[in-house]
Amino acid sequence: MTTQSLLSTATNHTYINQLSKHVGEEVVLKGWLYNLRSSGKILFPQLRDGTGVVQCVVLKNDIDAETWEALKGLGQESALAIKGSVRADSRAPGGFEIDVNAAEVLQQVHDYPITPKEHGTEFLMDHRHLWLRSRRQHAVLKVRHTVVQSVRNFLDNDGFTLCDSPIFTPAACEGTTTLFEVDYFDGEKAYLTQSGQLITRRLPRRWAKSTVSARHFGRKSRKHAGI
Repeated sequence: MTTQSLLSTATNHTYINQLSKHVGEEVVLKGWLYNLRSSGKILFPQLRDGTGVVQCVVLKNDIDAETWEALKGLGQESALAIKGSVRADSRAPGGFEIDVNAAEVLQQVHDYPITPKEHGTEFLMDHRHLWLRSRRQHAVLKVRHTVVQSVRNFLDNDGFTLCDSPIFTPAACEGTTTLFEVDYFDGEKAYLTQSGQLITRRLPRRWAKSTVSARHFGRKSRKHAGI
């Protein structure tokens, strides 16, 4: 089995957010190419694995010619596995760099639509599922997760019971006409709910209850509250 195939089959690979525990050690990382720049006989691929982004340093003389050519032609979001030594560097993204001595391209990607350049809001919303892979959007989701988790922990500690209210409702619950209409079964119509209070009010009054869910308003808006 070649070095390249060993990389892709390695089960003891390291996650980027664990690099601080492996400074000076050799590790295997797997992920997607976030960005790539070059300077002569040096490549600087940035690898993303879902836990973070790390910059790698590839010297042409440290790897075979076939791997160098494969890495040099990679497109954004290509999948790859790399092996190298972890080095602390405060100037690098995340504070660490990987000195690469072996790499394997698992999947080549070209013409990825969201590049490091600026894009308009409409374009990004049309490619929302891909936009979420960017650093800013990932950070937004982490902040949202932390806020929701903190609210739920606070309510849990006060004895509240979490109640997940339905997304669909047969009619408006707040006397509004700005509803999102949805085709339901047997020709019936349903609407995306704007409040969970109709459900929580039917629960036993002695319960301390909470609900955390989305609210939908059918009006045009560029603000998050109206989406």
